[in-house]
Amino acid sequence: MFIGHFAVAFAAKKAAPKVSLGTLVLAAAFLDVVWPVLVLAGIERFRIVPGITAINPFDFTYFPWSHSLLMTAVWSGACALAYFAWSRDRAGAIWVGVVVASHWVLDFVSHLADMPLYPGGAEKLGLGLWRSLPATFAVEGTLFAAGVALYVRATRSKDRIGSVAWWAYVALLLALYIPGPWASRPPSESAVAIFGIIALLIFGPWAYWIDRHRESAV
Repeated sequence: MFIGHFAVAFAAKKAAPKVSLGTLVLAAAFLDVVWPVLVLAGIERFRIVPGITAINPFDFTYFPWSHSLLMTAVWSGACALAYFAWSRDRAGAIWVGVVVASHWVLDFVSHLADMPLYPGGAEKLGLGLWRSLPATFAVEGTLFAAGVALYVRATRSKDRIGSVAWWAYVALLLALYIPGPWASRPPSESAVAIFGIIALLIFGPWAYWIDRHRESAV
């Protein structure tokens, strides 16, 4: 998923109001923070295969260190402990861990049967939502709308920046997501990984900036 991961981050702000939206966004995308780095390092691999799914042309052939169920639990626990060590916010740390773990659940729903259980394991899982364009748009769009609604109910703008920056963020995510299935073939696997890193370097800090200009509505 793409905007579905952001939806979880938005919704989690209601449950964890002390945690910055930037932290929640990076937590929701954390497996995809690790993945492109490992791809560029030659540790994990994927292929560009046009038509393999209705949503994107990616065949995830080997990514157990970033996306296996076992390593997701490891990354989730590590992120929760790191956040707690930095903030001493126990409840917030638990939610950071939950948000990191949510990534595997959403990818399990959307991916083909390519999600490994643990590094070296042969069994791979995936419900294949990406096979259907209408179903993917319906499920992920509903998640995104719910996440946006929960965030808006949980926070309020302290100034004009808090409103404009937030809605611009939502608009850009949709502008990148909706035309995705019809985009031209990426030039290479490395280009995909580099673009993923650049996107996270934009959306992570942007979310921290938004958070500084909004406050809890409770």
